[in-house]
Amino acid sequence: RYSLFYNHLKNIEESEGGLDKFTKSYKTFGVNQLADGGIYCKEWAPGAEAVFLAGDFNGWNPFSHPYKKLEYGKWELFMPPQDGCSPVPHGSKLKVVIRAQNGALLYRISPWARYVVREEDKVNYDWVHWNPPQSYIHKNPSPKRLKSLRIYESHVGIASPEGKVASYKNFTYNVLPRIKDLGYNCVQLMAIMEHAYYASFGYQVTSFFAASSRYGTPDDLKEMIDVAHSMGITVLLDVVHSHASKNSEDGLNQFDGTDSCFFHSGYRGNHQLWDSRLFDYANWEVLRFLLSNLRMWIEDYRFDGFRFDGVTSMLYHHHGIGTGFSGDYNEYFGLHVDEDALCYLMLANHMINTLHPECITIAEDVSGMPALCRPVAEGGGGFDYRLAMAIPDKWIQIIKELKDEDWNMGNIVHTLTNRRCEEKYIAYAESHDQALVGDKTLAFHLMDAEMYTNMSVLIPLTPVIDRGIQLHKMIRLITHALGGESYLNFMGNEFGHPEWLDFPRIGNNESYHYARRQFNLTEDDLLRYKFLNAFDRDMNKLEERFGWLASPQAYVSEKHESNKVIAFERAGLIFIFNFHPYQSYVDYRVVAFKYKILLDSDAGEYGGHQRLDHNTEYFSEEYPHNYRPNSIMVSV
Repeated sequence: RYSLFYNHLKNIEESEGGLDKFTKSYKTFGVNQLADGGIYCKEWAPGAEAVFLAGDFNGWNPFSHPYKKLEYGKWELFMPPQDGCSPVPHGSKLKVVIRAQNGALLYRISPWARYVVREEDKVNYDWVHWNPPQSYIHKNPSPKRLKSLRIYESHVGIASPEGKVASYKNFTYNVLPRIKDLGYNCVQLMAIMEHAYYASFGYQVTSFFAASSRYGTPDDLKEMIDVAHSMGITVLLDVVHSHASKNSEDGLNQFDGTDSCFFHSGYRGNHQLWDSRLFDYANWEVLRFLLSNLRMWIEDYRFDGFRFDGVTSMLYHHHGIGTGFSGDYNEYFGLHVDEDALCYLMLANHMINTLHPECITIAEDVSGMPALCRPVAEGGGGFDYRLAMAIPDKWIQIIKELKDEDWNMGNIVHTLTNRRCEEKYIAYAESHDQALVGDKTLAFHLMDAEMYTNMSVLIPLTPVIDRGIQLHKMIRLITHALGGESYLNFMGNEFGHPEWLDFPRIGNNESYHYARRQFNLTEDDLLRYKFLNAFDRDMNKLEERFGWLASPQAYVSEKHESNKVIAFERAGLIFIFNFHPYQSYVDYRVVAFKYKILLDSDAGEYGGHQRLDHNTEYFSEEYPHNYRPNSIMVSV
């Protein structure tokens, strides 16, 4: 693998003038404004017989502006300035016109297009030349690389209680202050790369270089990121390089009239479950396209890194379909591994680490590929973090299948601590996956229909709501403290957002009712959502103070099956969890030296029963317990 990576890197140096020049192609491909007012256009269309540019600027004459054919399937066009002005005004609609091998004329959006919009009465997107007289200028530097990542996974379009597509402006001025107040220091943005189908959650990308126009303009997004930086918040992009939409009118598919171009042809070029196209990572121009795409998002928009979606699908020829992973090394090394895709990921991480070492990369891999988060120089994948995807699945399985008295403490601890040595994991109790229609969030699994009727503080606390609120807090804290080197939460789940997430589509009569986040629920003092919101905030603030995510893995001193108690030490703190459904303990011995309560899920401000005195300090005695010389007696 390293040899393949090194050969690619060597070829880039020898034939392209180095990695820096190779990945700056986003400044030359597509339609680009020159300093003198002229326009330079460049495309890669190896299957085309001829290429033209048409649009508002030439009355949509398909033949008046032909491209010149270059080597290796590339085409270029230079348009001189007209009276010192651009021949293609800002806001003009454009199309690349491809004469296919069968003689057909195909009107396409450039794969490098920076801005595409869809008018309400149309099905397809239009390519709009984006060259405003004054682009947004960033005012704030990017935050320094974080030691402890507390990630708020977000979707701009649903970030409002209103039943509509919310905007970048709304996120900037209404949501970012909320994220800051909750103690999150990183926001991970989904569905930014343009996608024609809103209900795809952004995972069927049509224009890879265009920020989604349904939320606003490119400058609105730049302002949003700039304001986040002013708050000390790191901004990550959920990047989709694992596949692409099958759309041809406003996507990459069949751009040059052939079945291949950016993708594998035939069966290998189609994902049978996602109904999408699969990139040919062995193709030189595909590497240029994808690597330049990453660099553009960093340098133009100031993103601070990426969460790579669908990495498991990229790593294997079987794409993880119908395949289980037990951890056996034969599952990770063999002809079933797509070495070209893995090499691309290594190149991507090497490029980011070389040109922008302050940036962060995260792998969404369910397979557990060894060394994915080790440096490329070691033969690793080069990622900084990987998602601990077994953790949310374990919580859902426990809640759905087991009675409270049957919860297995050892199994919970094993799931939370079972990670590859010296590879950093992002722990999470739930993400957007669990919130989608067809599944349920933790809060909805725990409280279900009673969330509609019994979340008011004016109503006596029912057993279902009481259990749900307490377990919701405990599950999130033990995941935060024990599960990894970073923590992630999907927007709204911190306060137990009711119901599920469903985008407008034919199946729900194009309704936005479930495509929104009801942040207003936390602002109503008569609703119990405020308790969960406050606990999540104080949990993050405590981590900010003590930094357990950046500390070595915890020492678990107790996982008692009959008592249903888990206790562990991390970052100088002791965490004690009593998962027993009905038994409290007045004098429970745990390993510790000095004890003072810092965070208590039973506190009144978190919807608890206020059974513990927070002013008491406890001192240890020389009483050996769980292989430690000192211990104390506490109430849990």
